[in-house]
Amino acid sequence: MNIYDIIPDPAEKPLDRLVEGYSFTSIFRKIAFIGDSLSSGEFESHAEGRDIHFYDMYDYSWGQHIARKNGLTAYNFSCGGLHTKGYDSFADWHLMWNREKAAQAYVIALGVNDIYNGAVEEFGSASDIDLADYRNNAPTFMGYYGQIISKYKEISPDAKFFLVTFPNETDKNTAVTEKMVEGLYAIADLFDNCYVIDLYKYGPVYDDEFKKRYFYHTHMNPAGYLLTAKLVDSYIDYIIRHNPEDFNTAGFIGTGIEY
Repeated sequence: MNIYDIIPDPAEKPLDRLVEGYSFTSIFRKIAFIGDSLSSGEFESHAEGRDIHFYDMYDYSWGQHIARKNGLTAYNFSCGGLHTKGYDSFADWHLMWNREKAAQAYVIALGVNDIYNGAVEEFGSASDIDLADYRNNAPTFMGYYGQIISKYKEISPDAKFFLVTFPNETDKNTAVTEKMVEGLYAIADLFDNCYVIDLYKYGPVYDDEFKKRYFYHTHMNPAGYLLTAKLVDSYIDYIIRHNPEDFNTAGFIGTGIEY
């Protein structure tokens, strides 16, 4: 056994290895996956002579793949077309703020519909987030994103949050993508127990060859969602292994036990 599989080399990068079998993600027993279609196992049908149809196929989502692999419970707090501006009402409707659905960790992968599809007019900055009262947050991407974290902190104060950046897609505007990445790092600096899963810097490049293998039209195919599960799971594993002191008490999250 190589002890550095557990006690890592400081030079290791987040996705230098993809974890097979149980990962350290399994220290969490309940994880909520917050996102849009790409977090929902979205498939699209283009049958000849018919309209294009989109389907949330949650069993294929990368969150459920991570759950099955690690023997944990995953909540899909996601749907096709979701964005930060509309998340509050969506979560209200589906009772996602209920304490019975509180999770030990939240993985947030929102932004495509906000930034690329124009659901939110302004990007904003970290100053748009009021840590004392999220009701004062500005109506920007950053403000809405911060509100989501703050509201889940109300029901699960010690939960860990993992913020997923956009990947490096060659057909997307690099400046826009980098602004989003910068924004997520600013949010992670603002909140405690908050980490960035930087797929833009450390993940694969989503070029034509990648999309030929892992996409079907504008959404991923089954293999693409499985690959995404491997990336996110391995990245969380990396964060836990490199920051063990942050996760010593993960087993107490949501138990009500004082420690």
